[in-house]
Amino acid sequence: MPTSKPTKPFSPAPFKPPFWLTNPHLQSILPKFFAPKTPSYRRVIKQDSLCETDIAYDFYDAHPVHYSEASENDKLEQTPLIVLFHGMEGSSDSHYARALAYQMHAQGWHFVVAHFRSCGGIPANGRVFYNAGDTGEVHHMLENLRENYAHIYAVGVSLGGNALAKYMGEYGDKALCDGAAVISAPVDMSSAALSMHSFLSHRIYTPYLLNPIIKKALANDITKDEIDSIKAVNRISDFDDIFTAPRHGYRSKNDYYHSSSALPYLRDVTRPLLLISAKDDPFIGFTATPNDVSDSVTILDTEHGGHIGYLRYRSDGQAKNAQSTNAQSTNDNAQSTNAQSTNDNAKTKQAGSNGKKTKTSKFDINWIPETVSAYFKHIGVASKTYNND
Repeated sequence: MPTSKPTKPFSPAPFKPPFWLTNPHLQSILPKFFAPKTPSYRRVIKQDSLCETDIAYDFYDAHPVHYSEASENDKLEQTPLIVLFHGMEGSSDSHYARALAYQMHAQGWHFVVAHFRSCGGIPANGRVFYNAGDTGEVHHMLENLRENYAHIYAVGVSLGGNALAKYMGEYGDKALCDGAAVISAPVDMSSAALSMHSFLSHRIYTPYLLNPIIKKALANDITKDEIDSIKAVNRISDFDDIFTAPRHGYRSKNDYYHSSSALPYLRDVTRPLLLISAKDDPFIGFTATPNDVSDSVTILDTEHGGHIGYLRYRSDGQAKNAQSTNAQSTNDNAQSTNAQSTNDNAKTKQAGSNGKKTKTSKFDINWIPETVSAYFKHIGVASKTYNND
């Protein structure tokens, strides 16, 4: 399956929200209210790279995959697998994960969310949780998936996007995914930390991100001094200095940010990589420029979009046309999928348990999934189901 850098530049549909929806905080906060229902994932549990903690892999299959047959016959699943590395405190239930799951499924591709330690509803049992530079864990998860899938492509979002981008540069030709797309990634961790110190970011986003992390840390096996210190923090950078850095072998938060940032590694990327970021993102600080990256990296900077936002508003005609297109994709894909997958797609068009169709929404968060799938097609991933027969 070809994944060399195409000769023509990647030219996706532009993201152009109406003027009243360009506020970066609206773009960052509202998308979760317009996400489709959570698909019926198939969960697989495996150990982390340290053999200390269980890790959840939530699959949304394009069609049934017979792992035992693949293993016995030394024949890997040929349908492409798209793996998502989620953001801080994210999971397969995150709004972007749901939207990506349906989009990739509609292309006839398998989809899986690989959870970092302590995420996806499974607590961390070891000393470490997850951090933005843990490329060893990314490689381990891809190794697990490579046991059954021949063609793997990756998507990274926010903190998981930085880890994936760093992995692509650090591992180069040894990277186990044939191409990748990264969205809203803080590739320069130090400037991202400073962005989070601004008044609005600190007031709006810090409690939302920090409180769950503190709760998990306090439930872990930690000392009284650690408990007292953690309870006193009110900034993510303080938590990183007290907990994340020392727990993961870094000397300080500064050492953690410097060592974990993907930016210095982007010049060494050898496989196709798309970097998507919004210029008004309130989280990510400095972003990559063309002089920072190799020829294998495509940079897509948008004027608006916030942090993992990209919420669109469409006219009645545009919304109805999109619904019609999605319905056709669902019907086409249903011919090569099982009944459960078809039912999952249908759920996005139903309200509650009464089965009545909802009024067509004028809002959607599909620009990112559409752009990512367009990029994968651009680098040579065929949009159809591959059979092992």
